[in-house]
Amino acid sequence: SRSWGAPAEPHPSPTVFNLIFKRRSLAGSLIGGIQETQEMLDFCAEHGIVSDIEVIAMQDINEAYERMLKGDVKYRFVIDMASLKQEASAA
Repeated sequence: SRSWGAPAEPHPSPTVFNLIFKRRSLAGSLIGGIQETQEMLDFCAEHGIVSDIEVIAMQDINEAYERMLKGDVKYRFVIDMASLKQEASAA
């Protein structure tokens, strides 16, 4: 099994009969599998590559949703799951 990234230029479709008669398969994924994801995370860690995120508490999820609907989001929201535990222990 081989895997490649998406070509930079439009690529012609493979000949269907070559796929059928040679028992070949073609698959695609936008996210990759667990191994590829782990390799990507390891690479990012080794090279100091980080993403821009906004950490929110679980209690602020409704406000974050409203902001998303309004287009008032600069980064990806990441929910601090520790805030869920804090909320549960406070109740």
